[in-house]
Amino acid sequence: MADLSSLKDLGTTVEASAPVHVRKVDPQGRSYATGKRKNAVARVWVKAGSGKIVINGKDYAAYFARPVLQMILRQPIFAAARDGQFDVVATVAGGGLSGQAGAVRHGISKAMTYFEPGLRPVLKKGGFLTRDSRVVERKKYGRAKARRSFQFSKR
Repeated sequence: MADLSSLKDLGTTVEASAPVHVRKVDPQGRSYATGKRKNAVARVWVKAGSGKIVINGKDYAAYFARPVLQMILRQPIFAAARDGQFDVVATVAGGGLSGQAGAVRHGISKAMTYFEPGLRPVLKKGGFLTRDSRVVERKKYGRAKARRSFQFSKR
């Protein structure tokens, strides 16, 4: 190898190709995904249906009483223009209601891409497939909270 021009003669046998996303569905016609947010973990099953969403055995409107949480939960379904086409069954544990809503949203997004891989670009662009990694900062010794110091007193 005398110079850089001879590098092209080495060959390009390895071609970089985009990963192919295939449909992942169990024998009952459901796709499964795990969603996470803060300390909440949601196990989500999505199947073709009439748009019914059940969380921990309750209707989603009964489980998440606040309209903001209901809106967060349904964002990926509306972004993919699939309102009323998927039945969602989820079990969620840990964290508070806000974290649980975010976890279910993440799980629904992932399960929808497994069920219908063509939805991936829309959901990816909306940011629904990215796990929100922000968690509560731990308390440090010598501090009142994670960052707050004790009140200063000169005497």
